[in-house]
Order: sequence, then C-alpha cells, then structure tokens
Amino acid sequence: MHLQVNWVYYISSKALTAKELHDATRSHWLIESMHWQLDVGLKEDACRIRVDDRAEVFARIRQMVLNLLKQEKSFKAGIQRKRMMCAMDQEYLATVLGSLS
Repeated sequence: MHLQVNWVYYISSKALTAKELHDATRSHWLIESMHWQLDVGLKEDACRIRVDDRAEVFARIRQMVLNLLKQEKSFKAGIQRKRMMCAMDQEYLATVLGSLS
C-alpha cells in the first residue's frame, strides 16, 4: 500500500496554528461554494442592479431563494432546474414556498 502525501503552502499575514488555518480555509471555501451556487444557479454576476441599496436587497433575496431550493428535496435536481420548475409549475412553487410557514 502506497501512502500519498500532499503539501499545501499558504501565505498569511497572521500567525495561525494548524487548526486555526484549517478552520479558516474551510470557512473560506464554504463561502466560495455559496457564491459559486449563487452565480451558476441564480446568475448573480449577470445582475446589473447598482442603484442605492437595491443590489444588497436583491443579493439577500437570491440567498433566500438558494436556501429554499436547497431545502426542497422532493424534486431531485440542481438549483437551475428547480428554479425553472418553480417558474413552470405553480404546485412545485407552492411546495418550495411552503417551507416558509
């Protein structure tokens, strides 16, 4: 049996223990994963809203939509397909929104 060892190097301005660095890295990639889902599933980067606080309001709405679609388990599909299904099927939309109550 051959054991494979991987080395990963990080540059940081903070002196961290191995556990602190591990936790910070995991936390960062969880956030990046959410941003990727928002961009791919909800086309967040294509949004051109820039006036007042509307961009932040729409970002919060997209985050809520992403959470609702991820929680809904009756339709096995990705975020984009679930989103399209909500647009085409009012019963499915009601199922997704039903988790709000």
